[in-house]
Amino acid sequence: MIEAELKARVHSPEAVMRQLDERAEARVEIYQDTYYDEPGRQLEKRDQELRVRTVHGRDGLRTVLAFKDATVDEASGSKPEHETRVDDSQAAHAILQGLGYVPVIAFQKRCRNYDFTAHGRRMLATFVRVPEIDGTFLEVEAIVDEGELSAALEDIRAVLGELGIGPDSLTRELYTDAVAAQRS
Repeated sequence: MIEAELKARVHSPEAVMRQLDERAEARVEIYQDTYYDEPGRQLEKRDQELRVRTVHGRDGLRTVLAFKDATVDEASGSKPEHETRVDDSQAAHAILQGLGYVPVIAFQKRCRNYDFTAHGRRMLATFVRVPEIDGTFLEVEAIVDEGELSAALEDIRAVLGELGIGPDSLTRELYTDAVAAQRS
């Protein structure tokens, strides 16, 4: 499956949030993300990501292990994504380190998630604030088969347009890169 996703910098977060609040109930969560790689950064060189995410939400804690393969759409940065829930975050970290992976960056994301259907497609819109970097971001995504990627991205662009977010606000900037730059 591919995570068809577009990310934008949001210049009027309150206005966009009000519109999303009309579409769905918000789920406020804090993500603690740790990205892993091989010591020689081979995953990064292949445009792949390996992440352990612990989510702190109103229903308690949950941890998700994710692998993202190389980008399949350069304009959006959409990637095949495989993720699974794990019962024990400490065990997940220990397994990855035992296999030779090393943590390369860890940071927190403060998220406000909205699950809704638009244009006949299940979507997730997430407001993101990363304390270490400036700005508010909105990610809108849908999980699709590769043959649906172009249509899904068009539907996502339409939702962004409905929210008043134009193409000039789109960004491919990675949180990992922004946080690393801020720390150096």
